[in-house]
Amino acid sequence: MKALVYHGPGKKAWEEKPKPTVQKSTDAVVKILKTTICGTDLHIMKGDVPAVTDGRIIGHEGVGIVEETGSSVSNFKKGDHVIISCITSCGKCDYCKRGMYSHCADGGWILGNLIDGTQAEYVRIPHADNSLYPITDGSDEEALVMLSDILPTGFECGVLNGQVKPGDTIAIVGAGPIGMAVLLTSQFYTPAEIIVIDTDDNRLHVAKTFGATHIINSGKENAVEKIMNLTNNKGVDVAIEAVGIPVTFELCEAIVDAGGHIANIGVHGKSVSLHLETLWSKNITITTRLVDTVTTPMLFKTVQSKKIQPKQLITHHFKLDQILQAYDTFGNAAKEKALKVILTNE
Repeated sequence: MKALVYHGPGKKAWEEKPKPTVQKSTDAVVKILKTTICGTDLHIMKGDVPAVTDGRIIGHEGVGIVEETGSSVSNFKKGDHVIISCITSCGKCDYCKRGMYSHCADGGWILGNLIDGTQAEYVRIPHADNSLYPITDGSDEEALVMLSDILPTGFECGVLNGQVKPGDTIAIVGAGPIGMAVLLTSQFYTPAEIIVIDTDDNRLHVAKTFGATHIINSGKENAVEKIMNLTNNKGVDVAIEAVGIPVTFELCEAIVDAGGHIANIGVHGKSVSLHLETLWSKNITITTRLVDTVTTPMLFKTVQSKKIQPKQLITHHFKLDQILQAYDTFGNAAKEKALKVILTNE
């Protein structure tokens, strides 16, 4: 089969790899129908995730058709239409029993990280019964790709960890796909104001159409001053970091109000300064999290009922064998006006 293979920082290739096979009785092999590129994949390509080694097939999102199952798989059979979760869960270990699937003793975020991933024609899914979700007839595949990762990530790591409440003023730092997923799912809780901060005018314009009450281009204006003006010099109740670089986390530290929450989502490849000299007395809660995907079934229902419409995030379509072009487009998001790309295996 063909797959997108990582060969070290800045090096990738679309090349032949062996088609995966069932290795354990709990495995399934899935033929990819649609997949996408995540901001985390860009972090991998920069060398920010050293666990990813030369020769790894990248990717952890997608929908597909079950090709083969191991003898212990009971929830799925050949021909089933499925969503692939970005998190692999055995469902039996101590962490899984606590709902912390991301720390599964025999799983977690392994696809496209510790084992071969979804930017390929086929992928092996360990613990298939707990790591795949059935797709009902008539569902929109492209919308459901967003349930692999970005919707549960934005919701769990940003909205739930940030404890967004009705009437809150929240700031989302970063208007990429994850930030947009936060924007969409935060509206479950009717915050009074949603401030979105980015340096990309196009993404900020899109954020406004998705429900942002205020947008700030931090490359053109002083974001801290603007937010203090908007909040009567108090700051925001919840600051959500959705980029993964030092300057955006430090911005969250500067704009959070006393008693507020900083919810980190971004994948950080460099250390960040923690300004305890200003935060120690402010009753701040800082949270970190890797998505557990425990909310995927609920989010599936909201997508099916069109309460949220993540398909709005899709800006570009490519065939799977155009993935190098798709990486160029996604990696130059401001120039290409890209949010989420869809890759179709035809």
